[in-house]
Amino acid sequence: MFYHFLYPLKEYFFGFNVFKYITFRAACGSITAMILCILLGPYIIRQLYQLKVGQPIRKEECLPLYAKHGSKQGTPTMGGMLVLMSIIFPTILWADLTNENIIIVLVATAFLGVVGFIDDYLKVSKKNSKGISARKKFIAQGTLGLVIGIYMLYLSSNRELAEQLYLPFFKSPVIMHMGIFSALFIALVIVSTSNAVNLTDGLDGLAIGCVVSASLAFVYIAYVTGHAQFAKYLQIVYIPGCGELAVFCACIAGAGLGFLWYNAFPAQVFMGDTGSLALGGAMGVVAVLTKKEILLFIVGGIFVFEALSVIIQVLSFKLRGKRVFLIAPIHHHFEMKGWHESKITIRFWILAIIFALIGLGSLKLR
Repeated sequence: MFYHFLYPLKEYFFGFNVFKYITFRAACGSITAMILCILLGPYIIRQLYQLKVGQPIRKEECLPLYAKHGSKQGTPTMGGMLVLMSIIFPTILWADLTNENIIIVLVATAFLGVVGFIDDYLKVSKKNSKGISARKKFIAQGTLGLVIGIYMLYLSSNRELAEQLYLPFFKSPVIMHMGIFSALFIALVIVSTSNAVNLTDGLDGLAIGCVVSASLAFVYIAYVTGHAQFAKYLQIVYIPGCGELAVFCACIAGAGLGFLWYNAFPAQVFMGDTGSLALGGAMGVVAVLTKKEILLFIVGGIFVFEALSVIIQVLSFKLRGKRVFLIAPIHHHFEMKGWHESKITIRFWILAIIFALIGLGSLKLR
């Protein structure tokens, strides 16, 4: 919005020329998102307490964990609304709203936020932690992914790139023509990242801290991918217009830091599926639009390990009748091993930063 209203005023005062620069608007968007989240936090948390939308915890699933987390029962969930407002509003203020990438990622984030909100609402209204069935959730996520995939394949201004698959450490695409399978691949990326972040959201500050790390990495990735000279220097694919996604990713980072103010141990509010499904999906969409789908699995390595721990646990129990971990996802395994919640969270943050740095380093190693 500011870009459209203030940048044209450069004809009258040269200072308004600064609104042309993505780096300036990304920094302003991040700061706006963080301040907005911190300022709105007390009011939103107070309203959630009054509405009695406390987090339900299933005692029957694991008594040792219930003993650790039982005191959290009643802490308001749906705090993801605070995060999403603090992402969407600053993005609208600071991004170029004529950019198709911004429109796609905003619509996807809002859609998954609604799916997560319905899930959270069913949990608190029925006083259990089941919410929407996994099947319905997958259908909603998959439908969104397919719609984005089909749009990228047939309607996008960069549709010639939609069929290509790029791998880290390779200069050229390893697959040139995936055809209709590219839409299925895009859907898979969005669904998997959305659910991976959702699985990671189990300890105070854990998921949002890792999201901040990944989103900061993608601020840089989106910027250089949309910059012809930097893309040529790094020998990565150049995608016109995708640099604007740096503004969106910066808003995620700012809103995440603002939310962490209230979500750090001991948490005053949980973001719930409203936030985790939307944030994970948003990161997946950004990866798709920048053609860094595989790189996302490095940058978001923590989310990959969390999801893999659940998959391994389920397969092992079904095939062998034995569990690999004491409990899955893996952060709860370490809880059962006696690690304090804060220690797990901080160590996972450290790993998340390392994964992000490895991902950024791969841009030059080609």
